[in-house]
Amino acid sequence: MNLRDRINEDLKTAMKAGDKIRTETIRSLRAGIIDFEKSGAAREMAPEDEMKILTGAAKKRREAIELYEQNNRPELAEKEKAELAVILEYLPKQMTREEIAERISQIIAETGAAGPQDANKVMPVIMKEVKGKADGRLVQEIVKERLAALGA
Repeated sequence: MNLRDRINEDLKTAMKAGDKIRTETIRSLRAGIIDFEKSGAAREMAPEDEMKILTGAAKKRREAIELYEQNNRPELAEKEKAELAVILEYLPKQMTREEIAERISQIIAETGAAGPQDANKVMPVIMKEVKGKADGRLVQEIVKERLAALGA
């Protein structure tokens, strides 16, 4: 079952159950799919396109959570967290910080990166591997930490 079909089925289920947050979140994902279909791409939605829609939606929620928490709006942050949880159900299992750090260490060894100036050798390789499985901001943070330790 492709993402569009799965989302349509889940939307029906959420509406019947009266789950307001789940319904709103799935509708926003459905809107992303419809936007893609109307974009004139003249092709079927590929798994990469589905991943891009989902990761974009997750990123928006993470940024909103951060902003709401900074501005002391916990009720809005909780709503965004609930929406993020729904979106994460459609994404592959997320990698832990330790799994990401371990893979980054391997890539640093493979590429011969020697310090912070070599981030451009490591980032493209790791991001290609973890796309959809890890938050880009977290990956970047770990890469900087590991490379800074080498350069020190």
